[in-house]
Amino acid sequence: MKKKLNIEGMHCASCASNVERSLKNVKGVKSVSVGIMTKKGFVEVEDNVKDEDLINAVKKVGYKVTGIENA
Repeated sequence: MKKKLNIEGMHCASCASNVERSLKNVKGVKSVSVGIMTKKGFVEVEDNVKDEDLINAVKKVGYKVTGIENA
């Protein structure tokens, strides 16, 4: 399953890298791509991964998810 996350607070490539790394650590995440210019993250996850897990992973590194939708 693919998800699109809208992420607030990223200002540079290092920000995007931190978000990517944190999302990759969530159990069940297969792949992650975060774009600094679009302020979006694209995540491929197993069916058992909850949106809350993804939101918490982004929050843990200091950013905010403003929306999640299936991609």
